[in-house]
Amino acid sequence: MDEIHRGLLKKFHTLCGLLGLTEVEKRAIISSYGVESSRDIDTHALIDICAKLSAQVNDKNGVDIDKLRKRCMAAIGAWLRATGKYQNADIIKGIACRATQHDDFNKIPRERLRNLIATFNNKLKDAEAVEQLAKDPLLTQTNTVAEMPPYMVTAGEA
Repeated sequence: MDEIHRGLLKKFHTLCGLLGLTEVEKRAIISSYGVESSRDIDTHALIDICAKLSAQVNDKNGVDIDKLRKRCMAAIGAWLRATGKYQNADIIKGIACRATQHDDFNKIPRERLRNLIATFNNKLKDAEAVEQLAKDPLLTQTNTVAEMPPYMVTAGEA
């Protein structure tokens, strides 16, 4: 058994576990290829099986990975716009790759994309909240120690 076949077997069993397939259901898939064990399925058939199971996992999880990539790019782009920085697709993908320590944007896994979306959306919300606080007239007044109420003055300032 070569390394590719071994990797596909591992993927097959992992996908079956993610889908919650029982041993009987796994056996039904395996026997439909006319073999007794998953090790006996040829590599090309395993590729087909894994592709179909992966599609089912994606349907089960709801969001397609391409949509997550687009949402990730939108979240990073919104943050760049809010901070007044230059943006384009390459810069956005570069930020995502550096943040996840991946060499290729398309190889960032689903969960890391979700984390990036949440992180950059939260950064944007935090920046907007701070901006609103800065506009508050009560916070922009400058008071001298003499004008401050006594409970706001520390011992070193008096």
